[in-house]
Amino acid sequence: MEPVSKLIKESLPNYLSNLPIPNSIGGWFRLSFKDWASLVPFFAAVGGISYATYRLYRPKSPVNPEFKKTEAKVVDCVNIEDLGEKAVFCRCWRSKKFPYCDGSHGKYNKDHGDNVGPLVVSKPAS
Repeated sequence: MEPVSKLIKESLPNYLSNLPIPNSIGGWFRLSFKDWASLVPFFAAVGGISYATYRLYRPKSPVNPEFKKTEAKVVDCVNIEDLGEKAVFCRCWRSKKFPYCDGSHGKYNKDHGDNVGPLVVSKPAS
């Protein structure tokens, strides 16, 4: 436990007090290359800790936002003979007519920068 205590009470404060952090915005422009190089490990550590914290605590977004949430697994079976010439199935989970597509993926794609589209099943021409 002594090494941890020494790190927190002595080494870290000494390291931070020796960093060339300017007192003004203009001071950042006057830093030398050596000063910038000494700041790289500090900002890398802060960035890494921030990213790890974000990944750990970010809100999770479920794929299926609302359809059959009381069931353990969503399974839909469709008889191929009942499809007619063509059927269009939803893959974005946003359709109000799920499992069939109603075009909801268009708004979802625009809002989320995604490119998901429907599954189109059609009978081959005979």
